[in-house]
Order: sequence, then structure tokens, then C-alpha cells
Amino acid sequence: MTIARRKATHARHFAEAPQKTDADGTKHWITRAANFVTVVSEAAEGAVLSRTDQADEYMVFVVTGSAVIEAGKDRGTAGAETLSIVPPGPSRITMRQPGLVVRVLTNKASDLVAAAGNAATYADGAPEVAPIVPWPDPVGGFKLRTYKLADVVSPDPGPLKMRLFRSTNLMINIFEPWTKRREPSRLSPHSHDDFEQMSLGLKGAFRHHLRYPWGADMSTWMEDEHATYEASPSILVIPAGLVHTTQDLGEGITWLVDIFGPPRRDFSGKPGFVLNEADYPMPQAAAAA
Repeated sequence: MTIARRKATHARHFAEAPQKTDADGTKHWITRAANFVTVVSEAAEGAVLSRTDQADEYMVFVVTGSAVIEAGKDRGTAGAETLSIVPPGPSRITMRQPGLVVRVLTNKASDLVAAAGNAATYADGAPEVAPIVPWPDPVGGFKLRTYKLADVVSPDPGPLKMRLFRSTNLMINIFEPWTKRREPSRLSPHSHDDFEQMSLGLKGAFRHHLRYPWGADMSTWMEDEHATYEASPSILVIPAGLVHTTQDLGEGITWLVDIFGPPRRDFSGKPGFVLNEADYPMPQAAAAA
């Protein structure tokens, strides 16, 4: 069992100042993990979110509002609740309507990694986390790909409907929003040996239960955390080795997104479980296992 080497990051966007505010009032909350960085933006109409020389693919989830996305010769529109995977190179997201936009990029986006509110947490490079090794190129090559959530059906038989998508370097699970609260007697504490999880709350309130397993050195022991997030948006970064489980709180709609980098092999190994698996093949050795 991996012993957690670093504290979890608690980023309560709903109560904290953004890391960056543009002249048009667009606000950006920037939070990193070892291998990737997430930017949650409250974007004004006409706002432009651009990358001039992005080294690898990244994901854009338009939660509310609508946008035009341009990447090289590709151009597409993304309405509310649309996920796009943007190819390497220059790209530009222009907001046609104001809204909430989530971008997930690998740690090759060094400017955003450095601007993260929790950058100091990863000053040592997080050697306990396995680095991203890109998976095979997508079918038909790198290009702008757009997936409307309204057009997909979760294959997950469980009560929380997972909607998994992957790229060559990242994975995102956009749960279907739900209203029935999780039973306190049916939680699922677990940990990940060599990868991290970022949990992004889009709607509702949460209580994250975190346990730092004990190692041989008592001086390194840390207390359990029971962190309440009274509203959304918010981000929890779960280090490798940290036992974790989450409760939803209160009334109404709850909506959660989990982010990983690289793609998870356990999820990817279930046929039909990743909704865009036809676009993004697995490594041959993993597919044969």
C-alpha cells in the first residue's frame, strides 16, 4: 500500500478569489495535480481562452453558455454540457454566450502549472505518481473532437451514472447529475497507489472524508480530514495513497466530475465503458491483458 506523501488540496472556488481575472471580468481558478492542471473559468461573453503553442491534447468542458472552438484548420461549436478534445498546437475558445468553462491540460502547460493556487504542494515533482506516457494516436489523427452529453448514454449500471471519455493523455468522468443522497452506510473508501484523482464539484455541497495511512515513522502521521464544501464549484485533489470517499449533502441537484491523467486502465479495460473508445485506442499490451 502506498503511503500518502502530501496533503490533499482543497480549492473552494465558491468562496476563494480566482488566481487570475481578465480585463473583461472573466475569472480563472487554477488548480494542479502532479500530471495535469484544471482551469475553471467564469467567462464573459466574447471572452477568448487561447493556447498559442500547446504541446499536446487538452480537454474543454463547456458547462454553461456556448463557445466557438478553433484549432488549426478545425472549427466547431460547443453548447452547454459539451466536452471537446483539442489537438496540439494553437487553439482558441471564443465565448458566444457567458458561461462556466473547464479546461484540463497536462503539466506540459507550464504557465498554468506555475499559476496554480497549490503550485507549492508539488514543488518536489511528486515522484510517487506515475508520469503520463501518451497512449496511441487517435483514429484519423489529431483533430478537434466534440461530444454532446445529451447524445450519450451511460453504460454504468450503478446508481451514479459514469460518463467516461479519454484522450491520449487524460481521462474525465462526467457523472450524470443526481438528486438522491448517498447512504452513509454505503460509502466506498479506497485509495490509488500511483495516480491522483481530481474531483470537481459543479453543483451541490459535499463532504470529503480523507484518511492518511500510517507509515513506520510516527512523525509523519497526519490526522483524518472530513472537509465540507458548502457549495460549488470546488476542487479536491486526492494524492496517491490517500484513502478517500465522498458524501453529497443537502437538497437538490448534485453534480461531480472526476479527472485523471493518464487515462485509467481499469476503466478503459471494460468494453463499452469509455464512451469515445472508438476514437482513442488503448495501448496494445493493455488491450490484450
